[in-house]
Amino acid sequence: MKEGQTKIPKLALDLVEEGQDLSLWEEKVDRKKRALPEGVSNRMMYSDVIRIAWPSMVELLLTQLASMVDLMMVGQLGAWALTSVGLTTQPKFLFMTVFQAMNVGATAMVARYKGAGRPDKANLIMRQALMMTLIGSVVMSFIGYFASEWMVQFMGATDAESLAGGTIYLQIQMIGFVPMALTTAVTAVLRGVGDSRTAMIYNVVANVVNVILNYFLIYGHMGFPAMGVAGASLATILGQAAATVMAFYAIMRHNSGYLHLRLQDGFLPDRESISAIFKVGFPAMIEQLVMRAGMIIYSKTVASLGTVAFATHQVCMNIQALSFMNGQAFGVAATSLVGQCLGKKRPDMAEEYSRRTRRIGMIVALALAACFVLFSRQIVALYNDDPQIVTLGGTILMFIAFIQPFQASQFILAGVLRGAGDTRATAVITFMTVLLVRPGLAILMIYAFHWGLPGAWVALAADQLLRSLLVWLRFSAGKWKTIKV
Repeated sequence: MKEGQTKIPKLALDLVEEGQDLSLWEEKVDRKKRALPEGVSNRMMYSDVIRIAWPSMVELLLTQLASMVDLMMVGQLGAWALTSVGLTTQPKFLFMTVFQAMNVGATAMVARYKGAGRPDKANLIMRQALMMTLIGSVVMSFIGYFASEWMVQFMGATDAESLAGGTIYLQIQMIGFVPMALTTAVTAVLRGVGDSRTAMIYNVVANVVNVILNYFLIYGHMGFPAMGVAGASLATILGQAAATVMAFYAIMRHNSGYLHLRLQDGFLPDRESISAIFKVGFPAMIEQLVMRAGMIIYSKTVASLGTVAFATHQVCMNIQALSFMNGQAFGVAATSLVGQCLGKKRPDMAEEYSRRTRRIGMIVALALAACFVLFSRQIVALYNDDPQIVTLGGTILMFIAFIQPFQASQFILAGVLRGAGDTRATAVITFMTVLLVRPGLAILMIYAFHWGLPGAWVALAADQLLRSLLVWLRFSAGKWKTIKV
């Protein structure tokens, strides 16, 4: 290794021979315990999972905390401001759908090539993903900017103040859409090689910049203009721009490690690489489109309950998003490790990593559930101290606590399936649950049974439970171990 070059930590998988005969391992399967390959210990495998997951967890946690602080600061302007920001969430996520799908494909393919020892192919995938992201995000940015008012109105803005606030917030987000999309592409390929620490660093910096600028731009401190919700949106995209600069520096510096972006290598389309990315990513795109369609219907249904109810719903959705960091972080570890194992033709190791990842995620999920039960009202009151919002929000947090173990299991096992390239199954499951079950039950609970906001969260809990069951059944079937990508 050249002087100054970054050393990539070894995984337990690196101690195992590629394509080693699995019959011996299968013969050692005990009723209670599976024998690990020679030289690999249980402790080493847990260490691999945690080493990849903890930076992702810190990154996701701090990102969501910044989002929570963002919403708390906006919430001090009134319920209308919470509603304004909330109405922009689904349209923004809808525009990110295509890039999230490409990111799934890029992560899976980079992980496979890392396992197969092909850095040339992994770097080619990275360049193709960045090229497609740049072109697509420029187009989406223009469309989103000029359609912002229509989208906020479509989402169910019930008063002029929420419509105006939501429109300016979304327009500013669309101005910063290109750097945000490019940063997510870099993050995806880094995770493919198991490097979640670099993404953690630049996203933490982005969140710190965001929170500091929130203080200046929302309320007008230190001589800055008081911009309200527009200031919150501007702070977000400036923080993201800082992350983009750091992300590209990380992959372009001479000692960047396994992935190294060199402009002289070119960005001309490569049919084989694009085909590989879309083979895995296209079902993920359908999954995301279906999810966004279902979430939009669900959100519009809740918005019909009025400003206070929707503001409470937005607060609780923001809190639930904090709990996603557990399943998402360990899902990242599962995707990377499973992809590398299958690239090395070791499905046995992929299964062992999957089991250990799920166990750790379940422990964290139970701890989060306990916090939500014990401090429900105090957490909601951080956003807004309106007694109606605090009381209703405290009730909703009981639903969030209940679904924690199921939600964590679902995210992690979905990460396993994506790492294996089995994205078609998760797309079908999402279609059934998010597009049919959640909005259908929400409409029934709100309009037929008149259960209000709690009824909407009964629908969400039912969606999570069914989705968790279906993902577990797909994982247990074992077909993901033999998928060709």
